[in-house]
Amino acid sequence: MMQLVLTVTAVVLSLAAAGVIIRIARGPSLLDRVLAADVLLGILGAALCIDMAVNRHLNNLMLLVAVSIIGFIGSVTVARFVADRREQPRES
Repeated sequence: MMQLVLTVTAVVLSLAAAGVIIRIARGPSLLDRVLAADVLLGILGAALCIDMAVNRHLNNLMLLVAVSIIGFIGSVTVARFVADRREQPRES
């Protein structure tokens, strides 16, 4: 039963990662690409959590925290960059 659950979660996470990578490659705007990269980090975090739950260890916990912080800081930085670009008046 556990092997079936692992197989299903691996397939679902792989399909999600493939879709996100396609969005990163084709994304029409910078915000689409940044959002897709953030989702990819979330998928990586989910895979790390599944690994820790299945093998009953906490070896990847610091990596999970680091990936989460990097994703958060990256998203906030790009959001502030885009907000600053939209507030500046355009010169004619």
